[in-house]
Amino acid sequence: MQNKLFLLRAERRWTQADLADRLGVSRQTINAIETQKYDPSLELAFRIARLFGQHIEELFTPNGD
Repeated sequence: MQNKLFLLRAERRWTQADLADRLGVSRQTINAIETQKYDPSLELAFRIARLFGQHIEELFTPNGD
């Protein structure tokens, strides 16, 4: 799944560890999502969207779309 997590995090000058702390996950989880090695659970995807004040569809799109 493609996502805009890196761009949104970079705009705020947050490290992966900063974002992980805000979401209650590990830094490795953030890295895996950003590099598209891991798709977040629906619950985590909604938490990420809320944190950035965006709709989930604005952050995550299926590969190939």
